[in-house]
Amino acid sequence: MESIGALPDPTPAADTAKSHDSAEALWPLAVEGDRAAAERLAACTYQTVFAALVKLSGDPDLAADLTQETYRKAWAALPSFRGGSAFSSWLYRIAYTTYLNHVRRPALIVPLDEGKARRLSSTDPPPNETLRRKEEESQVRRAMLTLPEELAFAVTARYWGEVPVREIAQVQGISSVAVRKRLKKALGLLAAALEVAQ
Repeated sequence: MESIGALPDPTPAADTAKSHDSAEALWPLAVEGDRAAAERLAACTYQTVFAALVKLSGDPDLAADLTQETYRKAWAALPSFRGGSAFSSWLYRIAYTTYLNHVRRPALIVPLDEGKARRLSSTDPPPNETLRRKEEESQVRRAMLTLPEELAFAVTARYWGEVPVREIAQVQGISSVAVRKRLKKALGLLAAALEVAQ
């Protein structure tokens, strides 16, 4: 049950609202081909997308790659975006799908080179603490992948992507009440899965 603490209920910050407003004003200009607007759009949304992908993957390096892929896909699809949902919600959906596609791909095993092994810092937290924390995060991610996709998307969008409930409802084509029901059901399933894992 303690691992559910990894899913805090975010409180909207002024910066998030400012970025959201900026994104809503910038995407129509980017669709029209305004390169400066597209660059500002990427700048005001990048940190949120990257942070959500770090939470999903547990690996900042992988999250950086997935963020790049998310923006590549988003720019390719931007002309088809009509504003039926908030730009940030649309972008989060692309990031989430990019992550799922990565997880479903067969894993490529790359050996750890000696140089990288030597660079591991001794200032890191004790190995047992790092291992425990990573294992808890890994358990949450594994449990998340067992949920039906509509439940997993609702939970990750709300708690890891900080997407408001009303925007999740727009993206999923359901009511805000239905989103809240999905969140409650998903959190119950996650709690049960994490209880079994311990």
